[in-house]
Amino acid sequence: MSVIFILVGASLLIAIGFLIAFVWSVKTNQFEDDYTPSVRMLFDNDVKQKNTKDHKPEN
Repeated sequence: MSVIFILVGASLLIAIGFLIAFVWSVKTNQFEDDYTPSVRMLFDNDVKQKNTKDHKPEN
């Protein structure tokens, strides 16, 4: 029976720790940018084109 009290106490401490971490992250604006990550994969990467005037043909 005493094991249940230990497990309940330990789980409450862990839950309180996660709650404190969540409140801290909200107060420090960790969840502020919720638009950019969802559309980042839709943007094309800029491809650098080689300058053909300075490029020597390889033989």
